Amino acid sequence: MKLPELETLYTLYRADLYRYLCHLTHDAAEAEDLLSETFLRALRRLPTFRGDCAVKTWLFGIARNIWLESLRKRRDTVSLDDPEAMLERCLGRDTLADTTDARRALARVRELLGEMNPKARQVVELRAQGYSYAEIAPRLQITENSARVLEHRARAVLQQTLQKEGY
Repeated sequence: MKLPELETLYTLYRADLYRYLCHLTHDAAEAEDLLSETFLRALRRLPTFRGDCAVKTWLFGIARNIWLESLRKRRDTVSLDDPEAMLERCLGRDTLADTTDARRALARVRELLGEMNPKARQVVELRAQGYSYAEIAPRLQITENSARVLEHRARAVLQQTLQKEGY
């Protein structure tokens, strides 16, 4: 399959990729940086594109991998002791002020995680640290799909419980 020129790809997919990266990062400036890196990497990899998938799918895969790499680079800066970052990653919230309420919510999240199935807790914690499902699965000796399901269910329980409790 012959790919269109990079300029054409940029014109066609820039807005969709940017929205996707904004959704992942919750930061317009970071999304813009990752978008640039996505197209730079695509340019370098154009000769290796085999046509196994749609061009858009290929570009979104590159964007996702770049985002995951950025998470891994800052993985050490997010710990369970950082209430804002932990809640942001666990619950998908943009930001929380460093308040007593945030600390109470984090304590409740820890408590709820402690009550969960150990594998579900580990999946949530590893995802919060930026690990991919592909990295988590062999580490916990489960399939990638199992990791996804465990995280989804754990997040749902966390969100429902915290909502009921007014967090």
